Amino acid sequence: MGKIVVVGSGASGVHFALTLLRKGHQVIMLDVGKLPPKIVSPEDSFIDLKSGLDDPVDYFLGANYEAVIFPDFESEYYGFPPDKNYVFSKLDSLLLEASGFAPLMSFARGGLAEAWTGGVYPLSDQDLKQFPFSYADLEPYYAEVAKRIGISGQQDDLVRFYPLHDNLLPPLELDTHSEILLAQYQHHKNYLNNSLKCFLGRSRVATLSVDMQTRKRCGYTGRCLWGCPTESLYTPSITLNHCRKYPNFTYTPNMYVTHFNFNTNRRVTAVIAESLDTRQLCEFSCDSLALASGTLSSSKIFMDSIFKKTGDIIRLRGLMDNQQILVPFINLKMLGRKYNPDTYQYHQIAMGIQCDRYNEYIHGQITTLKTAQIHPIIQEMPLDLPTSILLFRYIHAALGILNINLQDTRRDENYLTVEATPDSLRSRLIIRYLPSPSEADRIRKSIKIAKKALLRLGCVVPPGMIHIRPMGASVHYAGTVPMSENKLGLTTSGLCQSHDFENLYFVDGTAFPSLPAKNLTFTLMANAVRVAENAF
Repeated sequence: MGKIVVVGSGASGVHFALTLLRKGHQVIMLDVGKLPPKIVSPEDSFIDLKSGLDDPVDYFLGANYEAVIFPDFESEYYGFPPDKNYVFSKLDSLLLEASGFAPLMSFARGGLAEAWTGGVYPLSDQDLKQFPFSYADLEPYYAEVAKRIGISGQQDDLVRFYPLHDNLLPPLELDTHSEILLAQYQHHKNYLNNSLKCFLGRSRVATLSVDMQTRKRCGYTGRCLWGCPTESLYTPSITLNHCRKYPNFTYTPNMYVTHFNFNTNRRVTAVIAESLDTRQLCEFSCDSLALASGTLSSSKIFMDSIFKKTGDIIRLRGLMDNQQILVPFINLKMLGRKYNPDTYQYHQIAMGIQCDRYNEYIHGQITTLKTAQIHPIIQEMPLDLPTSILLFRYIHAALGILNINLQDTRRDENYLTVEATPDSLRSRLIIRYLPSPSEADRIRKSIKIAKKALLRLGCVVPPGMIHIRPMGASVHYAGTVPMSENKLGLTTSGLCQSHDFENLYFVDGTAFPSLPAKNLTFTLMANAVRVAENAF
């Protein structure tokens, strides 16, 4: 069997590799692979850490207070804790310039999903209408990924949007606030379903509700944001460790892939990577190459390879990302209650809205506030600090946030390209993104429906606190070398095989021809398994 090089250890890369390894292929994975800090006191809860650590400020806010979010009208309501800095730390070797886009890239071992919130939502036939396959074609691979990673969920009103597949685990235990929201939904279901076309149900999350192999079920310690200490919340590094047990797998970290070489027959012959230890270029021969380093990085490798060989600078059009809108709310039925820190921290409720005006699905995740950094919320209150803290204690258990995701489509004005720099070894990645002319109206319409739904659930949205996140913030990037049934340049086949280089595959979001509103990580994993099973 041939030698297959995989670039990147993120969610799609590790599941692509694992599938190939099980089939007996020789797999070499090249990765920068930045490592996380050691888990602190894994047996302790969030509250135990606050009281038991020698220096809790250093753990929760960072040695240089880098986790502090300073007040301004553009800041987020939550930030990443210091022990997740490695996921987003920059690489000197990467040069980029962005306009209309705030890119996030990861060089961590396991990629961006080492800091995800575990939302896993299969795409329906409506979501896949621009893809060259249907849900039925993808369903076996959703089921396979669910078996590998563990997904908690149940059949409810959201099945109309999230098809059922095999290997679902029972749902997690609900926190009190989420229970009340779902009870309110049942009470007002007729209005929500018929007037707003709004449906609520349980989130599907990649978190264990029961023990699975060596991983333990969720212990409800409230430490989700700081990194699950028991691996009940799935991250790709878990699958990477599984891959490393195979004798036909070689993992090579500290390698920043710059480009690939190809011959006159347009076949990839070798992958070139910069060793971050020696700063020397290393060459890895291959029979096939799979790019799985995320849409921005995979696209740059592709463009740089052509540029270095031919001198041609190409432009990859159609960059997509989900617009996200954060809608904070106060549940009046929860005012004055004491919050319970010993719960699952991330979203436990999902919302789906069918919007006729744009014939699109609006996806939402509801997170009730439990353990989190509270200073970004307190500093937004128009009161002095002591009064704000007193008020926060009264409303803490009543606070929540609805994260709305909107779909995106490929448009020529949104593109990636590269430009030469004085350093012959490096180019600069150029990112350009312009919203569609209807974007402002689409956002306004989505917020209006969401506020009506929340009000019927007994929740009020504080005026002036809705936050429209910049494009790029969702990190759901896709679309620059899309699947196409026509054999055109700068596209791939339905099995993500490049139409420009016959032994090159894009097994991340690069090949997605459209971007539904749902979180795409689950589909990235399932599609990677599909490609590995059917193309090799």
